[in-house]
Amino acid sequence: MLRKWMRLGTGLGRRNLSKDITPATAQPIYLDVQATSPMDPRVVDAMLPYMLNDFGNPHSRTHAYGWKAEEGVEQARKYIADLIKADPRDIVFTSGATESNNLAIKGVAKFRKQSGKNHIITLQTEHKCVLDSCRYLENEGFKVTYLPVDQGGLIDMKLLESSITPETCLVSVMFVNNEIGVIQPIEEIGELCRSRGVYFHTDAAQATGKVNIDVNKMKIDLMSISGHKVYGPKGVGALYVRRRPRVRLEAQMSGGGQERGLRSGTVAAPLCIGLGEAARIAIDEIELDQAHVRRLSKMLIDGISEKLPHIIRNGNSKYSYPGCVNLSFAYVEGESLLMALKTIALSSGSACTSASLEPSYVLRAIGSEEDLAHSSIRFGIGRFTTEEEVKHTVDLCVRETQRLRDLSPLWEMVQEGIDLKTIQWTQH
Repeated sequence: MLRKWMRLGTGLGRRNLSKDITPATAQPIYLDVQATSPMDPRVVDAMLPYMLNDFGNPHSRTHAYGWKAEEGVEQARKYIADLIKADPRDIVFTSGATESNNLAIKGVAKFRKQSGKNHIITLQTEHKCVLDSCRYLENEGFKVTYLPVDQGGLIDMKLLESSITPETCLVSVMFVNNEIGVIQPIEEIGELCRSRGVYFHTDAAQATGKVNIDVNKMKIDLMSISGHKVYGPKGVGALYVRRRPRVRLEAQMSGGGQERGLRSGTVAAPLCIGLGEAARIAIDEIELDQAHVRRLSKMLIDGISEKLPHIIRNGNSKYSYPGCVNLSFAYVEGESLLMALKTIALSSGSACTSASLEPSYVLRAIGSEEDLAHSSIRFGIGRFTTEEEVKHTVDLCVRETQRLRDLSPLWEMVQEGIDLKTIQWTQH
């Protein structure tokens, strides 16, 4: 009953289903969960006491305000650890997954460089903050290998194995891709890295609380977590840093030595407690969430694909998280379709690179043709998405795609049986 109330009675499930939307009307349907998830009302409830009455500094050890805040933070740390089957002492609070990724990659690289380990391996489809951290290290004299992926977005394990050298200190591979939802073979990667004495880091911002994670079974050494991707607050995240066998890294921030000396600065108690509560809810409801998301994802994909031809799903559908659906609508410009679907909050790619008019580098990496990359839309389905919203999205997508295709001379040529790849286009 609580879950039904949360989905339909709090406003999270009541989205605008009309054709037009103005600032005075209800909010659009929200299908951009990969960019950020709505906060679970229970997370807000858990945070409020630490904003109002229990506002102490969790590092103040001389009075009850500090003790109460510290107690809340440590309980949150335990919930996060329980979610990923870790020890609470392995959890380091940060400001989000971007900081966690920077700390993991730069911290390990700079510490291991002292022993002659100056090589890092990552994928071409990683999040921008991982790629930029690697480029920063290249400017510092490190060697970085950016591995390609196959057409489904998956890593080639044989290529990874052959790329590891005696100088390799770290392999960083995203757990669930933020644009196409592909799930990498994390356990295989962890096994390989452990056998070769190389640290394994994974950006699990899109995976935490959505897929089952066991850092010990998967032999993960470092793992980045984001609060606002798991129905928690923005501005907080965590980095799992294995203690046994011990992973050593260099702190990237100087200060009071909080968080095992790895992340100095006063811990934001309300935010940490919000992330902890989000983790607690995920522990209890992950199977329910997974079933809900799978059902709505199938409804979305089948509904669009059965009514429209030339719909391409980007990424390996067999090894993907169903809540992230990336579709290319051939012969339609993605940005035009987004504008036509203004009553639905969608994305044409990562929120971190959405200001660019260039086609997604992730789609280019999987071999998507430029016109299809430009026609892609990412649909994000989550805990509070309703069946009514998905049905409305399908109907609107079908109607607007048909309308835009009817306006396209390319679509008219395709209907006449002309192969566009055989045409020699000229510039004027």
